[in-house]
Amino acid sequence: MSFDNLGLEPRLLEAVAAMGYTRPTPIQRDAIPFVLEGRDVVGCAQTGTGKTAAFVLPLMQRVPTKPGGPRALVVTPTRELALQIEGVALEVAKHTKHRVAVVYGGVGYEPQNKALKRGVDVLVATPGRLLDLMERRVADLSNVEILVLDEADRMLDMGFWPQVRKIIAAVPAERQNLLFSATMSTDVMRIVSSTLTEPVRVEVAPSAKPIETIEQRVYPVGTQQKAQLLVHLIKEQGLDRTIVFTRTKHRADRVAKVLRQNGIESAAIHGDRSQSQRQSALDSLKRGRVRVLVATDVVARGIDIDDVSHVVNYDLPNTPEDYVHRIGRTARAGKSGIAVSLLAPEEHEALRDIEVKIGSVLDCHDAAGFDYSQQRIVPNPERTAKRAVRTVFSSSRGRGRRRR
Repeated sequence: MSFDNLGLEPRLLEAVAAMGYTRPTPIQRDAIPFVLEGRDVVGCAQTGTGKTAAFVLPLMQRVPTKPGGPRALVVTPTRELALQIEGVALEVAKHTKHRVAVVYGGVGYEPQNKALKRGVDVLVATPGRLLDLMERRVADLSNVEILVLDEADRMLDMGFWPQVRKIIAAVPAERQNLLFSATMSTDVMRIVSSTLTEPVRVEVAPSAKPIETIEQRVYPVGTQQKAQLLVHLIKEQGLDRTIVFTRTKHRADRVAKVLRQNGIESAAIHGDRSQSQRQSALDSLKRGRVRVLVATDVVARGIDIDDVSHVVNYDLPNTPEDYVHRIGRTARAGKSGIAVSLLAPEEHEALRDIEVKIGSVLDCHDAAGFDYSQQRIVPNPERTAKRAVRTVFSSSRGRGRRRR
């Protein structure tokens, strides 16, 4: 199927061609016609499969370009995601002449105030800053015709749902609702069900499954040797254009520092960094000024960089869903990629949770040439992706006695 078969107007097809899209992805193919019909849509697909264009293209066909906006509102949890969505909308707007604006925290109010006062048709926003602007009587949502909640489950996880409720209460009751995410939990669906009208659910792949073109590897290692092993893998395997995920902001800064001390150019990105610092770090990886970007989960869904070859879980995430989102930063747009997890002894329960969630056992590897001077625990190679299986092998070299 081509975009010509989805019901998009010529100006939207011109935008699609200019953006380099040739054929719609499954989520675009299945969701766009329903959005164009005015249906409420719950869209669920893996990261890197084109969800942003799946709602931006049809909503910009449906909303008018006239005073009294915004007519479409997209709410998303992070600054990076907001900027990514704005980027796609601006590319489309070159052909549709819509006015697009983005508002998010961490920067001054005045440029955003001016953009809203000039008039906007499509507004992309993070919850906190949007509420601030509503309270300042700068943002008026009384004419919103389409409301998009992007990564709704992440907004729930990050504690934004009370803010999102206030935003929903401020938009007209008669509107079209679109929910798009890589995972859509039952908690989110229970909360938002009352706001939806006969929604159609579009799920093109099990949301817990990583993209098939991602090769997943696990490297068991002692806790205190993680940094050494990361440096070894980057140098020996020639890792480039790599994103490393840590559990905390402090560890992100520390890992980036260790990498630089070992001659590997890197930058850290997390919630304590200003927006200009975060954007500078992203640009540095995109332009090849650094080889490695070290990040926390707060930006796991907002990092959109082409040709990321490797994702490294320096720490396994707190939830299996975050694992899927993290590794989805590679193998985007149908390309292949490699996801590496450094497995400390205390993280075996987290690994089991991930394997149960994705329904497969991850292969364990030894790093050739690395001196495992600290004891590590290698998972039983005969384990299955079931929570009841807890047998491991304990050894400093990956061989040794059996433990239960």
